[in-house]
Amino acid sequence: MTGAPCIFGKVPQGPRQHPDQPCHPRWQSHLPAEWRDKTVVPLSFRVYREYEVPARRVIGRDRLGEPCFCACDYRLIELRLDDDDDLYPALTYGESVYAWRLLDGRWLVHRRLQPYGDEGDLVAALSLEARMPR
Repeated sequence: MTGAPCIFGKVPQGPRQHPDQPCHPRWQSHLPAEWRDKTVVPLSFRVYREYEVPARRVIGRDRLGEPCFCACDYRLIELRLDDDDDLYPALTYGESVYAWRLLDGRWLVHRRLQPYGDEGDLVAALSLEARMPR
């Protein structure tokens, strides 16, 4: 597997990658330090993109091919008018989920919501769940 750029949640700069192209996302970037030694390490990743809306999902798999990392995000962008009647894109809703399978089989899930887009507060929560988020 290559170390090709696959920064989840960012707009790619340069040529677009094909969804089947190997990538190595920064899967620990939102993982709290106290949980790092309690998670199953993913060895391969697959990126699924939605082409009609800004949304994607990354699934990381362990050595047996079982899912052990999941990340997805969705953004709803609307055009708005500014004071000069110029259109500009504005975030009206955003949601991100990062999940890691723990060594005991449970999932540590980090959810981030922006229910009012750029005009509202970010709501974040960490929870333990029995299954991988869908």
